[in-house]
Amino acid sequence: MANNLPTLTAHKTLVLNSALLSRLLIFTLIIIFRLLVSPYDTSAPLNPDCLTRSNTEPGNDSSHPPLLWPRLSSAIENGIVWDSVYFVRIAQCGYEYEQSYAFLPLLPICIYFVSHTVFAPLVPFIGERAVLAVSGYLINNVTFVFAALYFYKLSTTILKDPEASLLASILFCFNPASIFYSSIYTESLYAFLSFGGLYHLISGGNSMSVIFLALSGSARSNGVLNAGYFCYQTMHRAYDALFQKRQAHLALLAVISGAFRCACIFAPFIAYQAYGYHNMCVGRSHDELRPWCKARVPLLYKYIQSHYWGVGFLRYFQLKQLPNFLLASPVLSLAFCSIYYYAKSRPQNFFLLGFQISKEEKNCGVVFLSDATSRSNVASTLETSSVKVEATENLNLRRRRNTLQRDNADIHIESEQAAQPGYLSASVLPFVLHMGFMAGTAFLVMHVQVATRFLSANPPLYWFASYMMTWHAKNSMWRRIIWAYSAAYIFLGCLLFSNFYPFT
Repeated sequence: MANNLPTLTAHKTLVLNSALLSRLLIFTLIIIFRLLVSPYDTSAPLNPDCLTRSNTEPGNDSSHPPLLWPRLSSAIENGIVWDSVYFVRIAQCGYEYEQSYAFLPLLPICIYFVSHTVFAPLVPFIGERAVLAVSGYLINNVTFVFAALYFYKLSTTILKDPEASLLASILFCFNPASIFYSSIYTESLYAFLSFGGLYHLISGGNSMSVIFLALSGSARSNGVLNAGYFCYQTMHRAYDALFQKRQAHLALLAVISGAFRCACIFAPFIAYQAYGYHNMCVGRSHDELRPWCKARVPLLYKYIQSHYWGVGFLRYFQLKQLPNFLLASPVLSLAFCSIYYYAKSRPQNFFLLGFQISKEEKNCGVVFLSDATSRSNVASTLETSSVKVEATENLNLRRRRNTLQRDNADIHIESEQAAQPGYLSASVLPFVLHMGFMAGTAFLVMHVQVATRFLSANPPLYWFASYMMTWHAKNSMWRRIIWAYSAAYIFLGCLLFSNFYPFT
């Protein structure tokens, strides 16, 4: 064990360095492009007074003393573009308009807290709005680094393949949506909470997992879909108790426990909807009520997405939106290919939702075991993971040689794959199912161009890309394609997004 621990430590150090290097690269490109290219929209510095402030209050610009560093303040405020405007405005003024409720509160709350504590002394130098922006940049770049580390830990636990986990983590550090992970957007915060929650879930820390995943639903609306992992876990625990152990009371307890955990994950998002209903509907006359207030189930978020942004089933399927479909085609192709490849390689496991798997895989599939079994197996897995590194690397070397020898063969034997680590293991299934739902939603319901960042926090994307780059007979071609895709989108994102041009 002592001989293999340095390998895992070296991998974590490499992931940390990759995360830091990628953020430095993004900021360097942003600064260069801001200096070389004129912004398409020059309205970024505009910031009307908060509706709740009077002309004589300290927050009003007319009462502010001159800033000590006005040029730096202007440069920072010019970088507040696209959705960043909403997040900074909410942190500064609260929820003033109906459409602002489309942006969930966790990031604005964090920005407000950091700007009024850590960076409060900078207000006289660069102003309140610039301080809010600096706070947002700090939060998102720091949480990105933690997200990368959590992703590596999650990958090693699920894949049990240190090399594939390392490559997947580096791919995440340089993912095509990188510009959003270094901007005042929710991607970094969501990825950190999502990866952290999933890691604690498979490690047996259900309480910590619920906290992380509930908070992810306060950062992005799709965070509530993480409750699906507990639904999947509950199904398998109830099945194990009812049909394997023949103890109906244990199955009932598993269902109750799973339902409570799912409710906890949904609770922050539901509370936020109730907060919006109270602010926008309560105390108003019937004639003043917005249409969604009169609905039997008043859903503010759904109404805003449909009314202001035109989100709805097949509503984006128009000829004029073809360029946006082309922009999203690489990530959607990768997502659907990863799902198809898993279903084709493991049809029994995929279509039976993992209920008919070998005993060996069930012992490793910590996501869907009973509480007691899960804790014991997780402890055993974590204790022996470093010991298995050398054996896994030897297996990987043999698989590489076999792949090169077969070249054009396409052999998928279920029993052999069951004993192998990596993307085709049974533990990957719930992640593939989750990504399938999100990819389908992005393609059929949402503005399709946001798919690049919407799907960027889905582990199977990077696990499958890592698998193709490592094991495919023509892996050098796949390496070039995947890295070229990431590099091109990083370059375009930094160029277009930072200068207020449409990107995704």
